[in-house]
Amino acid sequence: MISGILLQITQPAGAIADTLVSGALPVEAAGEIKLSIWELALKGGWIMLPLALMSLFAVYIFIERYIIINRASREENNFMNNIRDFIHNGRIDSALSLCKNNHSPIARMIEKGIIRIGKPLNDVNAAIENVGKLEVAKLEKNIAGLATVAGAAPMIGFLGTVIGMVRAFYDMSMAGNNIDIGLLSGGIYQAMITTVAGLIVGIIAYICYNILVARVEKVVFILEARATEFIDLLHEPAS
Repeated sequence: MISGILLQITQPAGAIADTLVSGALPVEAAGEIKLSIWELALKGGWIMLPLALMSLFAVYIFIERYIIINRASREENNFMNNIRDFIHNGRIDSALSLCKNNHSPIARMIEKGIIRIGKPLNDVNAAIENVGKLEVAKLEKNIAGLATVAGAAPMIGFLGTVIGMVRAFYDMSMAGNNIDIGLLSGGIYQAMITTVAGLIVGIIAYICYNILVARVEKVVFILEARATEFIDLLHEPAS
């Protein structure tokens, strides 16, 4: 009885020993299959090329616009106070020189208002608003391209998905009864990889677009505040 129990206990151990001696490895010890980003991109097919170009375009536009918008949002300390002192003292030329030396949308907008001093305030206000709109339009240059990438990249990825599935079903139809998983892997790879790539590019472009829009809105708020401050300045009596 005891020998029978010992036989049952030692038999799995012997099987494990035989497995180790024979060189077979457990599943956990098997080597992992690793794929680089380049290999995944190649398996995605030609659809990955426009997605790669769109991602580069989105990154370039975001960095270039972010730097310009960030520079436009900066204000020189006491700029409006100096403009107020110059105008109240009748030093219009000094106020214009200050604006020309300050390369910012605010300075260009105030410069236009100073040039129009002496005309009706409605004309001065209209001139300032026109310059402000032009400056905002310059800041918004190419930002719409990010919105286009955010919307088009997932659609292109889905196009790659459809093409990959069509390829997989075509291979199945041509294989007949000799269907091999290797025949389907190429189409399924393309279908999945292009979807993931399109979504990644679209999400990144969408986030970048919203960041830039928020920055532009901040600049618009500053421009409106300084335009109102300048018009109020013209209503103030000279000291």
